[in-house]
Amino acid sequence: MEDTFYIVPETLHNQLVSRVFENRGFDQDEATAVAEFAAFATRHGVRTHNALKALHLDELFGSAVGGCKPKAQVEIKESRFDACQTWNANLKVGQAIASDAIDECIEMAEKHGSGTVIVDNAFHYLWGGGYVMKAAAQGYYAYTNCTSTLAEVVPFCGKTPTLGTNPHSWGLPTTEAVGFPIVVDWATSVIAMGRVQQLKREGKSLPPHAAVDAIGNETTNPNQAVSLLPFGAHKGYGLGLLNEIMGAMSGGSLPTLRGIPKDNPGEKFSCNFFFQVIHPEAFDAGDFAGNRNQGANLQAVLSDILKEGNEKCLLPGQLEAQFAIRSKKNEGLLFSEKELEEFAVLAQENKFDFDPKQFPSAS
Repeated sequence: MEDTFYIVPETLHNQLVSRVFENRGFDQDEATAVAEFAAFATRHGVRTHNALKALHLDELFGSAVGGCKPKAQVEIKESRFDACQTWNANLKVGQAIASDAIDECIEMAEKHGSGTVIVDNAFHYLWGGGYVMKAAAQGYYAYTNCTSTLAEVVPFCGKTPTLGTNPHSWGLPTTEAVGFPIVVDWATSVIAMGRVQQLKREGKSLPPHAAVDAIGNETTNPNQAVSLLPFGAHKGYGLGLLNEIMGAMSGGSLPTLRGIPKDNPGEKFSCNFFFQVIHPEAFDAGDFAGNRNQGANLQAVLSDILKEGNEKCLLPGQLEAQFAIRSKKNEGLLFSEKELEEFAVLAQENKFDFDPKQFPSAS
């Protein structure tokens, strides 16, 4: 049964989220970056990484415990490379960092064909797919990965969680070919912990083979799930390990220490980000079959993949694109009743007028 959604004006949503973050000490630019990116995720139906997730992460691991520092300044390290930058985020809120990083990658790609930004000492940036989606919508290939806040994933054949959910996100410039950017975006666990929290909130079960309880037994009860399993067994494990290795090379420390700062002198507890953008002209070898150009060839390849018998197959990013159309049609952001109840609690705590009963149901 499909969830019933209710329409919240995006302006009201952004005002509430900004108010909460400003009350936690973030400046207006930081609070606006968080609110606008949360709205972007919600507009595309990414409910596991909306404002509630951002606020939850900040409460547990962020500004309240020293894992994220409001008003922090980014330090761009000196480099001999024109198309690669390394940043020290100094624990600045992740959404502001990631938005600036992908923009910088685009600028370098315009000049050099590609651009890379590597970020150390960061705080969670939420939905990686959103950043690459924005770049792909502008016509670029984009990629990002990050090390997650906590070690919540058990390695293949193991029993102890020592990896993050460590997502990978690719954005592909396919709007002219199919009407939207293809976005391949996944955690390297079967599901993300945000999905566990969403299903717990809604009283629903987890999919099988996705999580384990405190003693290592598989469970479909979100209230008992404490650790996650990698998708595709050794395949998901390998991709999650990739994030840890790339993070280690750029300054990331021990995955089992990430999260809340602890009494471990000399250690670090922050995340690491990797961003890369490539200009489409850098892909163009100039020798397409059938006298096609790059755009026509891309469309031909996708049409061949979705040929007769595959008409019902979805492309990655298609559901998000369809939800964005629904959000636009309803002229607002769509939330479930449970989500509105959580927003109402936040509003009351921050002296903000927000009555969950005032919002009409969506079509």
